[in-house]
Amino acid sequence: MKQLDKILFATDFSENSAHAFEYALTLAKKFDSRLIIIHVINEPVDLRGFYVPHVSFESLEKEIEEGAEKMMQKFCNAAIGDFSNYETAIVAGIPYEEILKKAADEKVSLLVMGTQGRSGIDHLLFGSTAERVVRKATCPVMTVRLP
Repeated sequence: MKQLDKILFATDFSENSAHAFEYALTLAKKFDSRLIIIHVINEPVDLRGFYVPHVSFESLEKEIEEGAEKMMQKFCNAAIGDFSNYETAIVAGIPYEEILKKAADEKVSLLVMGTQGRSGIDHLLFGSTAERVVRKATCPVMTVRLP
């Protein structure tokens, strides 16, 4: 079997992600892999030019980033346990693009992520980050659904 040197785990801090993380962590421990945990802050809608009182977009972006960092720290404290061979990354952008970019930059052996299994109109309107990652990734991708 191929060695898994680096595993990239993409999280949106949902219940689905927490469930998928169990698989990523188990594999990282089993193969003594470096685990990279990424969260992508979806780029907010730019409302400059519209009248939105008392909103500073720079401070809003900073608050969102600080909130994501706190959620990442809380997630890691709760889920990692005694595993220490990991790093975290929080980036802003289009989720599937940033996940694929990180996977390529880090030359990961495996990408693990949860999927919500949207269907119907939701899938048509919003698509699926996991589906886009699976279609375009150059490395193997494991998607995990809630039971």
